[in-house]
Amino acid sequence: MSGFLHDDQIAVLRKQGFVVARQFADASQVAALRALAERHLQEHVAPIEYEADLRYPGAPESRTAQGGLTVRRLLNAYARDPLFAQWATDPRIGQWLARYFGEPAVLSTVHHNCVMTKHPAYGSLTGWHQDIRYWSFSDTDLVSCWLALVPESPDNGGLSFIPGSHTAAYAPEQFDDKKFFRDDAPQNADWIARAVSPRLEAGDVVFFHCRTLHAAPGNRSDRVKLSLVHTYHPASCHPIAGTRSASQPGVPLAGV
Repeated sequence: MSGFLHDDQIAVLRKQGFVVARQFADASQVAALRALAERHLQEHVAPIEYEADLRYPGAPESRTAQGGLTVRRLLNAYARDPLFAQWATDPRIGQWLARYFGEPAVLSTVHHNCVMTKHPAYGSLTGWHQDIRYWSFSDTDLVSCWLALVPESPDNGGLSFIPGSHTAAYAPEQFDDKKFFRDDAPQNADWIARAVSPRLEAGDVVFFHCRTLHAAPGNRSDRVKLSLVHTYHPASCHPIAGTRSASQPGVPLAGV
């Protein structure tokens, strides 16, 4: 992709808080990543977060309940396998983000950094939220890169985004005690009505801002949905000492 196309995409990200980069990863790379993810999923390669751990709507009550070992995320993707690490630090991602940040990007190994799954049974829905809600950095200009390893749509739990929500100021009462954007609050209705649900093909990437409100329904298909997601911050931005965000070192990316 040319720099001009990067700049067009970056302008969209700045305006609406997310942008889809079609076929950002080539078919052979996606096939290799998907096969690796499927193997780790089948073999329950640790570390793993199970749906029962979070107990979002639709999840099993516990790991011992029916469906209790339904995987939500294969954690710590960067350290799982060199193939995952290669994607997370791909020069194309580094170049794209360097143009966005105006400086080199750094991969967070604490936040996201996972294979995100969505199972047809016991795959929970995720309410409207901003990723920055539990993160602690010196700045709030962080961007996540979401790679679809299979097609994604609302039918199988694909992401929805609220355009422009990353630049808005919200009152505390617009969120619940777990910092989810309340869908029962009248002042939130106009925002939620703006939501869009981009359909993704395998190899498509979504770059989205950490303040962009997003959500995902359950998976009504008969196949597991798999995605790779990583979060990046500019080199001049630092995790705040003593917080979870600073619990593991970041990985600088090339790409200026």
